[in-house]
Amino acid sequence: MDARAGMGGNPTGTDLRDEIDRLRKERNAVILAHYYQRPEIQDIADFVGDSLDLSRKAAATDADVIAFCGVKFMADTAKILSPQKIVVLPDLKAGCSLEDSCPPDKFAAFRAAHPDHIALTYINCSTEVKALSDVIVTSSSAEKILSQIPASQKIIFGPDKHLGGYLARKTGRDMLLWPGVCIVHEAFSETELLKLKARHPGAPVAAHPECPPYILDHADYVGSTSGILDFAAKMPGDTLIVATEPHIIHQMQKTDPTKNFIGAPGADGNCNCNICPYMALNTMEKLYIALRDLEPRIEIEEGLRLRAKKSLDAMLAMAGATVGQGDLGPVA
Repeated sequence: MDARAGMGGNPTGTDLRDEIDRLRKERNAVILAHYYQRPEIQDIADFVGDSLDLSRKAAATDADVIAFCGVKFMADTAKILSPQKIVVLPDLKAGCSLEDSCPPDKFAAFRAAHPDHIALTYINCSTEVKALSDVIVTSSSAEKILSQIPASQKIIFGPDKHLGGYLARKTGRDMLLWPGVCIVHEAFSETELLKLKARHPGAPVAAHPECPPYILDHADYVGSTSGILDFAAKMPGDTLIVATEPHIIHQMQKTDPTKNFIGAPGADGNCNCNICPYMALNTMEKLYIALRDLEPRIEIEEGLRLRAKKSLDAMLAMAGATVGQGDLGPVA
């Protein structure tokens, strides 16, 4: 076996990066990486960003292949928007706790039990749940979409009860919330966050709205990943406490290496417990194999794809300009 190769003869190190670049050109592929991916994957990607923004950017390219380094619902969304392109996910087991919390059959039954409600559904859900929804929302578009819905219209919001609860408190809308949570954002500890704030007096806290209320109550800024990055770049101080998946800090450090970015801690005082275990399944080696074999491949039945796309199109019609902007604004 070549001394430069890893197990099974696959390349490693610099050779691995070179082989990914070679396959990217040969396959006419675009590599997408979510902000929660490990740094080496972010650095080799053509685009790094939020899930829907990445899918839209990939759809606008002439690439034949989309390699989505994220989780399955993100790769599914890319396929919904680019059915003619081959979409691969480095590890098909890279799921999402929010998607898992909302099985399509139970969501369908929930909708049937509340026929006078429309369903605003967070993009972190399965294709089947998207197909059962009226409008898909992102953390950056949800408030704008809510503002366009008559106050008399009853709303189901799912699957993230924390994002839904934050929006309800901010807008005054009374929504029926599906009881799902993100295991990453649920892991933050209020007690440990207060200790961290005491060690860094004056340092602001930027938090994702998937966090529980007891974390958001201490935040100076609440926004999606893109919004948090923008806040980090523009804040006047030199230290920021970040309450979302800690791999986002890689982009912050690249933008301004002079600032100090600290991941909010979990119950043991360590921010490492907040690394998304699903995102971590993707590796450079798996990306190489996905580009080499064009597997694991995302396939969606056409009727299902069109039903899911209808709810995505509704969001883009109502708030397309907000996608990728990520700004929910400062805490009221």
